[in-house]
Amino acid sequence: MIPVLALVGRPNVGKSTLFNQLTRSRDALVADLPGLTRDRQYGIGRVGGFPYMVVDTGGLSGEDETMDSAMAQQTRQAIAEADVVLLMVDARSGLSAQDEVIARDLRAQGVRALLVANKTDGLDIDSATVEFHSLGMGGIVPIAAAHGRGIALLMQRVRDEIEALAAETAGDGDTPLLDDTEALDRWPGIRVALVGRPNVGKSTLINRLLGEERVVATPIAGTTRDSIFIPFARDGQEYTLIDTAGIRRRGRVHEVVEKFSVIKTLKAIEAAHVVIMVLDARAGIADQDAHLLGMVLEAGRALVLAVNKWDGLDPEVRESVRQDLERKLGFLRFARMRLVSALHGTNVGHLLEDVREAHASAFAELSTPKLTRLLESAVAEHQPPLVGNRRIKLRYAHQGGQNPPVIVVHGNQTDALPGSYKRFLENFFRRHLQLVGTPLRMEFKTGKNPFAGRKNILTERQQRKRKRLLQHVKRR
Repeated sequence: MIPVLALVGRPNVGKSTLFNQLTRSRDALVADLPGLTRDRQYGIGRVGGFPYMVVDTGGLSGEDETMDSAMAQQTRQAIAEADVVLLMVDARSGLSAQDEVIARDLRAQGVRALLVANKTDGLDIDSATVEFHSLGMGGIVPIAAAHGRGIALLMQRVRDEIEALAAETAGDGDTPLLDDTEALDRWPGIRVALVGRPNVGKSTLINRLLGEERVVATPIAGTTRDSIFIPFARDGQEYTLIDTAGIRRRGRVHEVVEKFSVIKTLKAIEAAHVVIMVLDARAGIADQDAHLLGMVLEAGRALVLAVNKWDGLDPEVRESVRQDLERKLGFLRFARMRLVSALHGTNVGHLLEDVREAHASAFAELSTPKLTRLLESAVAEHQPPLVGNRRIKLRYAHQGGQNPPVIVVHGNQTDALPGSYKRFLENFFRRHLQLVGTPLRMEFKTGKNPFAGRKNILTERQQRKRKRLLQHVKRR
């Protein structure tokens, strides 16, 4: 569903800088040193209604003998998995033999690619890019990634390529790549993605969910680029399970295909309404679990926590695990947590109850009068702070989106609201709206002052009146 863009090229052409521009983040390390990116970075971006996933790869030297073979293999796998490849070249240093080798390799693979000439700021674009036409990659998109120039044109070209790809694959049974959720509407009911590290019991849990009550299940594969979508029904409610591959820590990953499963997991999270994060009670909470949960929160998806393999633990171990969960996952108190055994079926049936509850909260419709009344109650309970001897005034609130719910608060000087007060408002709204299992996003907007600009006018009038009064007094 969500198209994948792979950034490739020789070292130090600006791939990581472009990655940060496209994802509006600083996740990729950027420095004037070749070969800084040793592993893939991945992120999700959006332009208007067009979502996409970006993969920043290590630099290719074009010579296998001198290249880090593992890094090169990952880059080639990224190219194979991508919908559009962005081949980046350096307009300042000009065409190199490495560029020619990489372009020839891309042409041989028959991938859909765009040639992106970076670092064009201050240059005559035609003169700086003319030699790159010899690469045979079609038109050249000039950009200056460090300054954000040319990014809009680049993304329009990417969008054109995605639409062309969607038109080509529309009749072959694959799910088309579109710029919105139309492709996902074919999957019935609540879309539920199960994510987690390998061996936490995701497959066993899926089988338990599908087969325990003899539910109707028809396995239907999505595109070859995506996870498997499995529609089924229970108690009159339709669901679509999205099965994903497990993600290991980098140090424990040896197969490139397994490494790239993170892309499929990210796409599954983006496609889902609700995510079930499967944790292993016996293995504890690892950094990779926290990383996955961060992906879910960043995507704004509703969340249910399933702590698997709970059966058979000693009481002392259970108490230790509970304390560990509370300490490390305290920031997820909004999400339901179930202690389950996928193998024996303990508490598994309650997971779908939690999914329905989280889905209802994520898509709740919140009226403006209700939100404004709650805002007034929150302000009455705890006044906003003073800024420059003036009280911050919060006037009204309305809903700005769903999945996750977005509440937009209007007032004056809202940019001066401290983080602690914003968290107070978020918790207040969540508690009174009874939102469970979904993140809640707050946006604050400062309206225009209707009296702005009138102060000087009034002062001038007062001055003229005072002047006339003085003249009158002098004449008398």
